[in-house]
Amino acid sequence: MEFKAIGEDIFPLGSFKECLAQLGQLSGLAALKYTIELFKKTAISVLRDAPEVIKENGIEALLVDQTSSEGGTVAEFIGIPFITVCSTVVLNRDPDIAPFSTTWEYKPTLTGRLRNKLGYEILNRVVKPRYDVLVEYRQKWNLPLDSSVNSLYSTLAQISHQPAELEYPRKTLPKWFHFTGPYHYSAKREPVAFPWEKLTGQPLIYASMGTLQNRLIDVFDKIASACEDLDAQLVITLGGSATPESLPKLPGNPLVVSYAPQLELLQKATLVITHGGMNTVLESLTNGVPMVAIPVANDQPGIAARIAWTGAGEVVPLKKLSVEKLQKAVKQVLIEDSYKKNALRLQEGIKQAGGVKKAVDIIEQAVSTREPVLASTNEQVVGQN
Repeated sequence: MEFKAIGEDIFPLGSFKECLAQLGQLSGLAALKYTIELFKKTAISVLRDAPEVIKENGIEALLVDQTSSEGGTVAEFIGIPFITVCSTVVLNRDPDIAPFSTTWEYKPTLTGRLRNKLGYEILNRVVKPRYDVLVEYRQKWNLPLDSSVNSLYSTLAQISHQPAELEYPRKTLPKWFHFTGPYHYSAKREPVAFPWEKLTGQPLIYASMGTLQNRLIDVFDKIASACEDLDAQLVITLGGSATPESLPKLPGNPLVVSYAPQLELLQKATLVITHGGMNTVLESLTNGVPMVAIPVANDQPGIAARIAWTGAGEVVPLKKLSVEKLQKAVKQVLIEDSYKKNALRLQEGIKQAGGVKKAVDIIEQAVSTREPVLASTNEQVVGQN
């Protein structure tokens, strides 16, 4: 695919890698604030530079990540269609749904709604610096302003790579919202060397804290300690946060690698210990593997909360993480059949969702007709059950 750079003065070559390395050392509110600052810089570069690049290159439509709503503003300014792609958890706000940055359980009651309202007010203050940039450009370009964040998303089609079964009951999603299921694709992934001969044949516990917020090395020590006495083999991937040689000897002698062939290992896994990143969660569920989530920051708490809500796993928040609590959660998911059954139920939901082909069909229809692509009655029912 052709590539056109924007914002080179804001993000000089190599700087984004340094930003992600810094993010990897943070958690909780500090990580969220840092992420918002990165999003603010990205928004400035997109709003300032993208319109000219889009016009010069004859781009006729945009696919806009839901976390990057400035892309939709650019499309409105130029007058081309855009489709919102939810690459993380669904961010559309709903009074019954807690902010994505919390592990708050689904609670569609008066007290739950008041709690959620307070949570969104706090979130609004955190994201304000980035939102102010968007408002500035919308005023400059004479585009309408709406107090609702939901108004920034596409009115033609919004697609999420979640299966509907992984989302809370929703009452306010637009009729052109589609749960298509995941888009991960293994054929084009670079092969990763892995010592397959060291697998023992015991039940396999696969632990990954992702490739971004993965530099909390003490978490790996706690994971190893929690699994030390289990009749299972623990495989830990460091996601580039360190090398196996740089770590002290971990309890139980787990198999530790810098990177792992995740999709292949998930086919053999009995349990996944994860940070709650959406990609790992969806890949685990595609293989029907239950999870224990240790969410670190940003959208991970909300994704972890949905894992618990579906019954496909347990959650141990980072601030409450201890060997004892993690071991209890791991044993519970390994022993009780309900977790595996619910993971298999979600696996079936993914199989039925449509995946990449369905997403492409929706995108092509929206771009060619410039009319809203309405979800089927069945989709709407599944998404709201």
